[in-house]
Amino acid sequence: MRVLAWTGNDEIAAVYVAEAEPGRHVEFVESVEPPIPRGEKWVLIVSTLFGCPGRCRFCDAGGAYRGPLSKEEIFFQTDYLVDRRYPDRSVPAGRFKIQFARMGDPALNDAVLDVLDELPDRYCAPGLMPAVSTIAPAGREEFFGRLLDIARSRYGGRFQLQFSLHTTDPARRDWLMPMPKWGLGEIARYGERFRVPGGRKVTLNFALAEGLPVDAKALRSHFDPDMFFIKITPVNPTYAAERSGIRSAVGSGAGAAALIDEMRACGYEVLLSIGALEENRIGSNCGQYIRAYLEAQERLSSGYESRLVSV
Repeated sequence: MRVLAWTGNDEIAAVYVAEAEPGRHVEFVESVEPPIPRGEKWVLIVSTLFGCPGRCRFCDAGGAYRGPLSKEEIFFQTDYLVDRRYPDRSVPAGRFKIQFARMGDPALNDAVLDVLDELPDRYCAPGLMPAVSTIAPAGREEFFGRLLDIARSRYGGRFQLQFSLHTTDPARRDWLMPMPKWGLGEIARYGERFRVPGGRKVTLNFALAEGLPVDAKALRSHFDPDMFFIKITPVNPTYAAERSGIRSAVGSGAGAAALIDEMRACGYEVLLSIGALEENRIGSNCGQYIRAYLEAQERLSSGYESRLVSV
């Protein structure tokens, strides 16, 4: 695998495009969170699939699926970013997060488990915390069973598991994410098993969109606030979202205020996470796919404005 190009801002986020072989491209990201310096918090976002078979209606990584990455191809991404900053592979950041969330649902690739098992021994990084974000594809019970074992034995409570729900309406959730997947009850039961006492709560992510309802009381009927944490984000500006007519219900934050109040009244901790506008221009947010920008005939008004630079 070799890096072909990158785009972004070294002080906010950068996206790298790599090629394993002709027609099999992958993206990975490094980012910081100003004003927090890289030495305190550093986030890597890596891909696990070449494209994705999921075809979620707001994600540009869907389509043109060309299979899973190998363990070595996943490590290529983290090694490239770590070696560029810290050649001795000693990462000082107190919060060093590696997110398996760029291209592809990580639960569809067993190599992710091998990476997670070896990751703590690969770098000298006391602040290491992996983050796995998934829609919980059906039929992957063996993956999730081993994930639970690795998270407990290798990371204790320092592991972030996130389920992408986006709506509590089953029919709309199936429309949005057409891949067969666990229902809310199955996710809740697994999440309760996953959480280590005293460790991080399991995250439920909602990219709030108009017409995709979220019912706080329905959520409370499945998910114990002592076990689950709520993260609310805008819908990233992507070609897929534009084609599907999906519009974010989160702007300045006012659109989500009533829902957040309802969720907090149900006992949940809630985070409204709105990234920098610059990240939309760079395309560094998860669910975006630089090759969609390269192949498009028209440009998005609020995303993918940066230009790729050859390496």
